[in-house]
Amino acid sequence: MTRNDEGRLGTKMAPAELPVVPESKEKEGSTFSFAVPTEFVELPSKGRFYNENHSLHNKEFAEIKFMTAKEEDILASRSLLKRGIAIDRFLKSVLIDKSINIEDLLLGDKNAIMVAARITGYGEQYETKVACPSCATSVEHSFNLEDKVVNAGGLECVDEDLGITQNLNTFVIPLPRTKVDAEVKLLFSSDETKLTQLTEKKRKNKLPEAPLTDQLKSFIISVNGKTESAIIAEFVESMPAIDSKFLRAVYGKLTPHVDLTQEFQCESCGFTEDMEVPFTADFFWSRR
Repeated sequence: MTRNDEGRLGTKMAPAELPVVPESKEKEGSTFSFAVPTEFVELPSKGRFYNENHSLHNKEFAEIKFMTAKEEDILASRSLLKRGIAIDRFLKSVLIDKSINIEDLLLGDKNAIMVAARITGYGEQYETKVACPSCATSVEHSFNLEDKVVNAGGLECVDEDLGITQNLNTFVIPLPRTKVDAEVKLLFSSDETKLTQLTEKKRKNKLPEAPLTDQLKSFIISVNGKTESAIIAEFVESMPAIDSKFLRAVYGKLTPHVDLTQEFQCESCGFTEDMEVPFTADFFWSRR
């Protein structure tokens, strides 16, 4: 699948105005020192959706160091894995600016940093098992993590005739069928954590899963100006499918993210389809 190189996010050299400052590993009494290389990761949001007090406010890049054995230890920690915080600890370790709170990262920016960090450690080739959408056969497939495109999100990514308005990281979207004004927010890492915890709680209590409505409830913050969670939940569960589909499509365009869609071809049946690169356990815990 051919892509325009403009807008790609890959292993980038730092811009001229952003000098690389290697992280020194020299210790007192050591016989040598080693500078861990760093690079600048392009943030899909370009820092536009963070408030003035955030470390990444209006920042287009975040500096990370290359993955080391220290980060591999973090990813292999059973206690961190059990608590579900290994990835966040890993990202905190590779970020040069320690004032950045992982929970306060927009999901698109967090994913961009995670992909770039993985490339520094294990390279751009990512091999994992994929279930063919046509024949359901599980096949081994290799994705190239360098083949990705940055989508900056925001109002410029949607039709202005839709009448969407913006306030920092929230948007008011008029829905076509109900004519309701749905106000939505961009999701941060903390929102993803809450969704994961909710899913796990339902699993433990043997409650039915509701991934679609749970996701809608996580980013809708008001309907026609009403912010009560009970009102939002009632609206989500009775929302016409046409409005739900429209809202999810528009929300996806408004959200800054890294597009990792690549061509997949099944070796078993020959089926070909564009597929989003799956973030499975193989992403960091592959056979190595």
